[in-house]
Amino acid sequence: MSLVSEEFPDEVPLRAEEITIPADVTPERVPTHIVDYSGTDTCTSLYDETHMACIAVLMSMPQVTSHWIPLINERTDKDSRCVASCQVFKLTVFEICILLNKVMTPTFLMQCSAKNLKNISELFYYAQKAVLHPTGPLYSPEDKEMKPSCIKALTRIFKISDLDNDGILNDNELNFFQRTCFNIPLAPQALEDVKNVVRKNMSDGVKDNGLTLKGFLFLHTLFIQRGRHETTWTVLRRFGYDDDLELTQEYLFPLLKIPPDCTTELNHNTYLFLQSVFDKHDKDRDCALSPDELKDLFKVFPCMPWGPDVNNTVCTNEQGWITYQGYLSQWTLTTYLDVQRCLEYLGYLGYSIIQEQESQTAAVTITRNKRIDLQKKQTQRSVFRCNVLGARGSGKSGFLQAFLGRNLARQKRIREDHMSYYAMSTTYVYGQEKYLLLHEVLPDFEFLSEADLVCDVVCLVYDISNPRSFEYCAKVYKKHFLDSKTPCVIIAAKSDLHEARQYYSLSPLDFCRKHKLHPPQMFTCNTDEAPSKDICTKLTTMAMYPYRHRLSKKTQYRSTTNTEY
Repeated sequence: MSLVSEEFPDEVPLRAEEITIPADVTPERVPTHIVDYSGTDTCTSLYDETHMACIAVLMSMPQVTSHWIPLINERTDKDSRCVASCQVFKLTVFEICILLNKVMTPTFLMQCSAKNLKNISELFYYAQKAVLHPTGPLYSPEDKEMKPSCIKALTRIFKISDLDNDGILNDNELNFFQRTCFNIPLAPQALEDVKNVVRKNMSDGVKDNGLTLKGFLFLHTLFIQRGRHETTWTVLRRFGYDDDLELTQEYLFPLLKIPPDCTTELNHNTYLFLQSVFDKHDKDRDCALSPDELKDLFKVFPCMPWGPDVNNTVCTNEQGWITYQGYLSQWTLTTYLDVQRCLEYLGYLGYSIIQEQESQTAAVTITRNKRIDLQKKQTQRSVFRCNVLGARGSGKSGFLQAFLGRNLARQKRIREDHMSYYAMSTTYVYGQEKYLLLHEVLPDFEFLSEADLVCDVVCLVYDISNPRSFEYCAKVYKKHFLDSKTPCVIIAAKSDLHEARQYYSLSPLDFCRKHKLHPPQMFTCNTDEAPSKDICTKLTTMAMYPYRHRLSKKTQYRSTTNTEY
């Protein structure tokens, strides 16, 4: 009541009405609801209010240790935040500390007097501050150091802000960090003052006139020790952290609605961002990420997101390291297949902060409905999906790996448990770079799902040396794609082997002629050099222009080995 009226009331009721301090009169711009307690209140009411409260202000000192703190600890399921205040001239702060330290460490202690109006507004200001900028998750008073979870979060923030990955925040990076978190740059003298404070307290906090990770952590420890928790919390929340120092769901998974028959792709600015991330971790400038470089890149993630199968999904160098092209291909594949996971990964990298966007959704382009593309006979899409079907042993996996430039000898070195059902790389169609995603569908003819059939182009693979191999392709085509508008291509795999007569009513060539398909495309990955990608270029072209995929009756078959689309 003294807080509201700014004078001590002559008559004090048993229980004051609930008071709301509006947001516009508080420094933090957050409304505060103050609920009074009276000894006449029921236990149920007290327990309910205690459970809902963000913080408790304890005024009645004789019962603090025997009644109030045990009750708060019992009725709350999180670390209790308490303000212990004593009426002046009754107990000293030192005497309160002796009492309280037997049962808990309060958030803070202070003397106040409603009668003398001493520290009344300050009491509620610090109570609000204790909720909005709590010390508990950041700092251990007993150990006088930051807690591991806080160090981990700030280390991630440092790595994101270290734009050139040299382990130092130079003046430009410090200014960008300052502007990102506090909306104002630091003056040159202010920057020097900050570094001088670090220099005076530790020998390795400043290096090459830049702030090291140790110096960065020291500064935040200093802020906390001096009661400026809000500085550290402002930084943490700007980089997506909640009160438990976990990245929030809203930060990692911003809402993105994908209409039916639309796909998701990365836009040009996102590729530039990912290129900068790659470049700053490719220390030896060999356009590939070694295992150590890849591990360093993903230090800002809670765990390694890419398993060994990724190395067999995209292009690698001779050492098996993911190349620049392979790196971009994997991001493109993730965006296409699981855009929410892509948004999460970009969140770990600090995309929205570095790119100064509201969220990661700015990184993604939602393509036009595929039916509109068919009507207009043109598309702006850059990523196309080809489902690869065929009987077991027909050469599907070999075809996928050949797309990544691996011949048969190199494929034999791949561990079976590291194989992938996807292959992603680029092709060029009329001078335009496009991504083609090959997806190997398991050969379970009776249980092909809708997802197994949805794609831009179908590739039916058979082994020319196995007389029973083509039958599977023929049955799948007649059952699922005979009346479909999806283009289909038949691949005659293992063409380096002797061609066997197929045990089917029609030869592959006659089957293609009957159904107005292009002749079977001869393919082998048993080559000395990297296998040809010509067929994949044809597949991408057919995916881009599906309305051209069927041949007319007048088309003459020139050859089964040299057919151009």
